[in-house]
Amino acid sequence: MPGPRVHVVDPPAYTPPYDHALCSALARAGAEVTLVTTRFAHGAVPAPDGYLVERPFYRRVPGVARLRRPARLAQHVPDMLAYARGAARRAEVIHFQWLAVQWLDGLLLPRGRPLVLTAHDVLPREPGPGQRAGQRRLYERMDAVIVHSQHGAARLRTEAGVDPGTIHVIPHGPLLDLAAAPADASLPSELRDAGDGPVALCFGLMRSYKGIDVLLDAWRAAALPPGAQLWLVGMPRMDVSALRAASPASVRWVPRFVSDGEAAAVLRRADLAVLPYREIDQSGVAFTALGFGLPLLLTAVGGFPELAAAGAAALVPPGDPNALGTEIVDLLRRPERRAQLAAAGRTLTAPDGPYGWSSIARRTLAVYAAAAARAAGQPG
Repeated sequence: MPGPRVHVVDPPAYTPPYDHALCSALARAGAEVTLVTTRFAHGAVPAPDGYLVERPFYRRVPGVARLRRPARLAQHVPDMLAYARGAARRAEVIHFQWLAVQWLDGLLLPRGRPLVLTAHDVLPREPGPGQRAGQRRLYERMDAVIVHSQHGAARLRTEAGVDPGTIHVIPHGPLLDLAAAPADASLPSELRDAGDGPVALCFGLMRSYKGIDVLLDAWRAAALPPGAQLWLVGMPRMDVSALRAASPASVRWVPRFVSDGEAAAVLRRADLAVLPYREIDQSGVAFTALGFGLPLLLTAVGGFPELAAAGAAALVPPGDPNALGTEIVDLLRRPERRAQLAAAGRTLTAPDGPYGWSSIARRTLAVYAAAAARAAGQPG
């Protein structure tokens, strides 16, 4: 029996690697999948694997960076309405990833189809006027809401007021794993002379809530093994100039978007992934590190304790550079401890493991069935 016709919709193309991994997994599980999105402005994206891609959103984006946001806002309403009145009618289930104009989007959603939303951020972290109220209204329109952690599910219930009957917890899954990584991947040019000492890696978009300042304080004060380096890799979404100026020579920066090949090489080379976040619901970087068999050092915030409870991560309190530095040193000096964490991560992210994409796809298809039943007024 053929699977459902699914549209995975990410109008702003915020998460192309996640979109690709999800669409590929759903297609392998038998769904007929179309990714509906826009052109990604920051580099290459993965080639479709078993699914189709349409890019009807924001087709007229200027080359000048400061004009892109106004241009997107001007196109948002007509593009959303055109999708709702046209292509959306071909789908049996519509699964939104990001709806970034929350105060408007609740009025622009397609009708007559089961609607699913993945709550990558339960509520906007730095909300503009009307964004949080708009996000709550969006949840009210959904037949199902997917979130990546039990912590996130609790926030949906208590902070966003989401009907518990629509909430489904499904792990994030690795955005790239060792098996799928390009075989000829090479390190970013900024790191090719880095030597062979132990490497702690902080990877992903650089934002203030990710605690990079705490990590640098911990690194400067720690009694590190000889030749140890800290790599900070990812596109800044904050001013990092003061942090870079105060960094010791053992800290290497790659403050830009990196390709899948570069990311794979960085993840292969690192000995430890460190994510010292001040807050989070769940992190695609953490799951991707697990997919490479990379041990995790996390702060006890959001859904991170759930990864530690599964045996794949060590935890420290958030905002505590002394505790963070002590744990970095212990993990870099004890390869047997790192190996134990890495083995747990590989088991969890195996295709049929709880964090593997085969398992995620099966569970997501079950959510689509529940959403369709709810939309039809049947018991889910």
